[in-house]
Amino acid sequence: MDKFDKLTGVAAPLPLINVDTDMIVPKQFLKTIKREGLGVNLFDEMRYDDDRNEIPDFVLNQPQYRDAEILVAGDNFGCGSSREHAPWAIKDFGIRCIIAPSYADIFYNNCFKNGILPIVLPQDQVDVLMNDAEKGSNARIEIDLEAQTITSSDGEVFTFEVDSFKKHCLMNGLDDIGLTLEKAASIRDFEAQASAARPWV
Repeated sequence: MDKFDKLTGVAAPLPLINVDTDMIVPKQFLKTIKREGLGVNLFDEMRYDDDRNEIPDFVLNQPQYRDAEILVAGDNFGCGSSREHAPWAIKDFGIRCIIAPSYADIFYNNCFKNGILPIVLPQDQVDVLMNDAEKGSNARIEIDLEAQTITSSDGEVFTFEVDSFKKHCLMNGLDDIGLTLEKAASIRDFEAQASAARPWV
């Protein structure tokens, strides 16, 4: 998993509430078990018409937001089913951070496990950053995970809370497998001792 420390990038505004995981990646794309390749299907039904042509008005189809690495969204983002494909699609598109007033719990936790930082801020602060994001590609927002700060393109600074364990995992690029591998030496020692004590097993 990629490490997350600081991120300075374009933020795309998505001022919608209750964006569920089916809107993030529709069910017909859930057959894959690979984490790569779903970025093209992110917000599929909002990005494309029935003939697979891009809908120009959708934010991620607009030239200034095609390389967005931050998403500023509305309340209750990631609600609905618990599909992990939703953060896979977001990450594969190139978005590393989401800022919203609240998230569905499972989606929120899945983000951390996939290298995405979901930040919770009060609605009035999200509104400021939403307005900032609407300025387009010239408005770059800075995220500093270690300092737990967000700096708008105008230099306004907001602080955010994040669980210390989740912060550690993101900053060190540790998913569940990575956390286990950190204990590889201890696991090997335990297995050697167990094998010596019970060679018949």
